[in-house]
Amino acid sequence: MVDRVVTGAHYGLRDWLFQRITAVVAAAYALFLAGYALLHPSLDYYGWTGLFSNQIVRAFTLLFLLAAYLHAWVGVRDVVMDYVKPAGLRLAIYVAVILALLLYAIW
Repeated sequence: MVDRVVTGAHYGLRDWLFQRITAVVAAAYALFLAGYALLHPSLDYYGWTGLFSNQIVRAFTLLFLLAAYLHAWVGVRDVVMDYVKPAGLRLAIYVAVILALLLYAIW
């Protein structure tokens, strides 16, 4: 019989939950934008500017972007953990993805 000692590992539950929560945030944001576009069929530059000048919409957009970055990180990290075996290459991919996500967030 194998005696498995749990030493604070979460075995993917936290990451699974992050993926689901960030997906719900992205879906809510997409539905919000789709609903706004359907309710305002003649949107122009001034309509979009007016929408995104609202602080609540700006906060929701920031929440969506942060959720998208977290969703991407967890997804890429899981794929790399499963399929890339050399530790050096895995670390290089992690660093590249983290730098790209940070640059996207800054931009």
